[in-house]
Amino acid sequence: MYNPTVARLTYRALLGRRRAAVLFVLPALLILLSLAVRVFSGADDQVAADVLGGFGLATMVPLIGVIAGTGAIGPEIDDGSIVYLLSKPVKRPTIIVTKLTVAIAVTMVFSAVPTFIAGMILNGNGQQIAIAYTVAALVASIAYAALFLLLGTVTRHAVVAGLVYALVWETLFGSLVPGARTLSVQQWSLALAERIGAEGAITSDVGLPMAMVLLAVVTALATWFAGQKLRTLKIAGDE
Repeated sequence: MYNPTVARLTYRALLGRRRAAVLFVLPALLILLSLAVRVFSGADDQVAADVLGGFGLATMVPLIGVIAGTGAIGPEIDDGSIVYLLSKPVKRPTIIVTKLTVAIAVTMVFSAVPTFIAGMILNGNGQQIAIAYTVAALVASIAYAALFLLLGTVTRHAVVAGLVYALVWETLFGSLVPGARTLSVQQWSLALAERIGAEGAITSDVGLPMAMVLLAVVTALATWFAGQKLRTLKIAGDE
C-alpha cells in the first residue's frame, strides 16, 4: 500500500521552492515568538503552555496540515495531471495511502520539531510542557493530514475550505464555544498532552480514551473517503 515513485513525486511537489517557503514561515514565527517571550518574560510554565497551545497547536499545526494535506493531491486534480498517475498500474488506494503518508511526514516535521524547539526555548521543558505539546503536534498531524487530503479530493477550493476549518472552527469556535471543542482535533490531541504534562499544566475538554478513538476514527474515515473519491475519477479509457 506504499509506492516509492508516488511518494517521491509527492515530496517533490510539497517541498518545491514556493510551497517549502510557506512551510518554513510558521515554524520560524513560532521560534521567533518564543525567543522574544523568553527574553522579555523569562522562563514561565504558564506562558510556555499559552504560546505552544495558542499559536503552535491551535494555529501553526492545522495550517501546516492544510498546506501538506491539500498540496499532496489537490493541485494534481485541479490541473488534470492526476490522469497520468491514474493511468499507471498503481492501485488507487495505494496512491491515497502513499500521499497521506507523505503529507503526515511533512506535517510532523514542520510542526513537531519547531514545537519542541520552541518549548525548550520557553521553559526548558519544565513540567514536561515541551514534550507534551510535541507529542500532541505529532498526533494532530496525522488527523489533519487525513482531513485535508480528503478535502483535496472533494473540492477545487480545498485550501480555502481547509483554512476555514483551521482558522474559524479550530481556532475561533474551538476556543470560544464549549460544545465545539469536543469536535476539535486540537482538543483531542490536547488530551494526550494533558496526560504527559505535569498535573494542571495542560487541560483538555475531551477525555483521553474518547480523544484517541475520535482521532483514529476521523483519520480512518477521511482516508477511506478519499480513496473512494479517487476511485470515481474517470480518465480516458476507463469503463
